[in-house]
Formats: sequence, C-alpha cells, structure tokens
Amino acid sequence: MTEAPGTAPVLQLQGITKRFGSLVANDNISLSLNAGEVLALLGENGAGKSTLMSILFGHYRADTGHITLHGQPLPPGNPAAALAAGIGMVHQHFTLADNLSVLDNVILGTEPLWQPWSARARARARLLEVGQRFGLAVQPEARVGQLSVGERQRVEILKALYRGARILILDEPTAVLTPQESEALFDTLAQLVREGLSVIFISHKLAEVLRVSHRVAVLRAGRLVAEAPAAGTSQAQLAQWMVGHAVSAPERRPAGAPGPVACELREVSTPAGQRERLSQVNLQLRAGEIVAIAGVSGNGQLALAELLCGSRRAAQGEVLLKGQPLQASPAWLVTQGVARIPEDRHAVGVVGDLPVWENAVSERLRHPVFSRWGWVRRAVARQHAQRVIEAFDVRGAGPLSPARALSGGNMQKLILGRALLPLPGQAASQVPSLIVAHQPTWGLDIGAVAYVQQQLLAARDAGAAVLLISDDLDEVLALGDRIAVMHHGHLSPAHPATHWSRESIGLAMAGGPVSAPAQRMTETP
Repeated sequence: MTEAPGTAPVLQLQGITKRFGSLVANDNISLSLNAGEVLALLGENGAGKSTLMSILFGHYRADTGHITLHGQPLPPGNPAAALAAGIGMVHQHFTLADNLSVLDNVILGTEPLWQPWSARARARARLLEVGQRFGLAVQPEARVGQLSVGERQRVEILKALYRGARILILDEPTAVLTPQESEALFDTLAQLVREGLSVIFISHKLAEVLRVSHRVAVLRAGRLVAEAPAAGTSQAQLAQWMVGHAVSAPERRPAGAPGPVACELREVSTPAGQRERLSQVNLQLRAGEIVAIAGVSGNGQLALAELLCGSRRAAQGEVLLKGQPLQASPAWLVTQGVARIPEDRHAVGVVGDLPVWENAVSERLRHPVFSRWGWVRRAVARQHAQRVIEAFDVRGAGPLSPARALSGGNMQKLILGRALLPLPGQAASQVPSLIVAHQPTWGLDIGAVAYVQQQLLAARDAGAAVLLISDDLDEVLALGDRIAVMHHGHLSPAHPATHWSRESIGLAMAGGPVSAPAQRMTETP
C-alpha cells in the first residue's frame, strides 16, 4: 500500500484480557486502528488472534478491558451492536447460500421478518452503487453457486459494505484464491483505503502482509509482542516475532531419480452426484518423488484424496497400487503402507474426545504390535504415542490428554507422527509407500508449516511416493518435483516444476490453457 493512513484512531482496544479456565487467551492487549489503514494481525496458531477478533465482533465478552469506536464505547458481547457500529468480517470460509442470487445473499437478514414485501428494486440499486464505488463489479441476479471463488469473496465483501461497514476484518482472504484473484483483491483493498475504510488483515502469508499493510501487530502466547510499520520490516523479522526464534524454510533439495511406480490412475472417473468428482484422470506417483496438485479448492481434490485413501470408489477407469487393483477399503490401504494426512484435521484427522494415545494408534490399531486376540495392548500404544509426541514435537498435551486440547499445528503434528513414525520393532528408516497429504499446512503458522514441509521432504528422500494436494502455490512450487493442476475434475499432465510459473499455474487453476512450454512436455515416464 502506498496511501498514508489517517492519524485519528477509529478503533481502540484497551487492556483486553480473556481467560478460558486457566488458559489466558488474551493478556492485556491494547491496539489501535486508524482511518484508511490496513493493520496486519499476525501470530502462531493459538496465539489469540481469533479470540481477540471474536471479542471485537461481540461473540465473546472480555474479562477486563474495553473497546471504543470513534471515541464511543462499544457494547461488549453484542454482535448486533458491532454490526451497527460499522464492523464487518469476511471469514475464510464463505457464508453464502449457493442456491440464491447475489442480491438475495446480500440483503438476507437486513429486512424485518414482519415486513410483507421486499424492497428489491431499492436494494438492487444500492448494491450496484456500492459495487461501483468500491470497484467491485457484480451481477445482482447471478446465482452464487455459479460464481468463481474470487467472485464469491467479492460478494462477501459487498455484504459487509452494503451494511455500512467502515472497519473490515479479513481472515486469511487469499487462502483459496488464484494469483490473479489475489491481485484483484489487493486492488480492491487499495480502493477501500482510498475511500477511508480501515482493514484488519489476518494472514499467514508474510509476503502478502508486507505488501498490503501499513502496520503489523504480532501476538504470541496471548500477548502483543511487537508493533511496527510494514515498510522496512522483513519476513524473517515477522517470523521471529511470531514464534520467538528464527525460522528457516525447509531447504529445497532436488529429488533423485524417481523409483518404481507406487500408484497409477488410468482414465479414472468417480460417480456423478457426489461432492466433487474426477473426470478421466491420469496420474503416476513414483517412489522418491513429490507430485503436487494445485487448484482452487472444490475442483475435485477431495475426490482424488478420498479415492486414494479408500473412502471413495471409481466409477470407471483403473487405479493400481504397486501393480495391483486398489481396494476401496481404508483398512486394506493401511496394510499396504498408504498413509493419509486428511484435509480436515478436526472432523476427519482426529477424534477430539479421545485421548492422544488412542488417536496416535487409531489407524493401525489392528496391527499385532498394538492388539492381540482382540485386546488392545495399552502400555505399548501409550509408549508409541509418547514417541510420536517427542519425535514430532507435539506440544500442549500428553498421551492421556484429549486430542481436542491440542492447537491446530500440534494436532497436525500428531497426524503426521501417526502416519510417518515406524511402528515399534520396525526399522527407523521405514516410511510409507504412499503418502496422501491433503492441505497438510492449511491454516498453520509459519513455524508449523516449515516443520510439516520438512517432514514431507524427508519422507520423499527416504523413498516414499508423496501426493501433495495444496491451495498454496508457494508450497506447491517449493515442494513439488512434478506439478499438475486440477480444474472441474480434470487433471492436467504432471510436468516438472521448472516448467511452471505462478502465472501459468494460476491460469490453469482458473480453467485456462496450460502454458506453451508445458504443452510441449509429456508425462515423465
């Protein structure tokens, strides 16, 4: 951003403290936001960002401290008051009804329930006026379910502006956007601040933070540990403030010659009518190689991951695992050395109410090392869980603690350890034959991201075939030995990473043609 923000604070948080039992989520935090300013709010998972924004938006009530807006107290614990005061929030996961039009989504909840008619003509005119003013082109009658991800985000921003928002909270706004859509969002932010709006920008992408923000504030362990102008601050400095020590990105080492084919898909399609699907997909996954799949979330990545983890069947085509037909059985795949890192760690990756030790052995509980004659060998299982905790630096809970006590990053480390750590009695160098890693670093802080990525590279170097499915282009380009792009269930050929650029991947993610160099390449044999 080049525009200088106004000097008058429009928002002030003074001495905000929030406790959940013995946990201090926010510890005496004071922050201000100026008119026309983009303030980046950074921190590790569990640092207190979400709690602080929930207090600002009225979902939580602070134990101590207060908030003023334009010098007036903001009633605590009252979302309606926050909305009325001009605070709007665009969540990472959109809250739109796909079967309704853009106009219906925008005006939903803005008219009294007892009003016998809808002032649609006036609402449509206002929506167009707001869109034109802020450079957010929109078709009011378009059905949301037919819009691209970037267009849906535009509708979410318009919803807030239509309601009179003067302070906009953006939570991980580029997480599911193509590079071209991210550029359009940055242009929108520049227009917003020119109009005098103030923005709180929450992101783990430090390059974007430094590009779009005027000032950064960093939380660590519930405390405000740093505030600084974005200009003159480096990514390395931000990372150190966030985690308390220097963070090194995993060293990108070229893969050696790939080994034998671990898994192959030949003209595979999945049944229509399911959530996402594949259409005539061809792919080879080889030992000692990472194949990265880029694409906007919802274009078939879930179907591919579930197919290779045994929870979805192919309607046509052939899937081979080590030369034999793949069975649609998660238990069988575990016995064949397939490890999974699921997209949703909370709903699919772990069972939150079960203790850490049960989650650490859950996918291999039938193995003789953990069970005999139907009886679970609890002592062995708990010892293995302790090894996972120590080897993968799982912090915040012991083997007997419930898994829900873990932060997102530590929960992901537990899942990684369950997938990658050899069983008792196995060689330390033994790795899964195939690792299906679906959004393995989604929503993690920079320290946890570096750790997870390093573990995937180490598994590749030890001979595992790794399928990496990620929305993060930086991750795709950093880890992928070969890269393919998925769009509407179709998968492009997987070409060497050197034959892709961010721009060519972004175009393919949006349904455009694969770049000319890639078109002349053939699938690596």
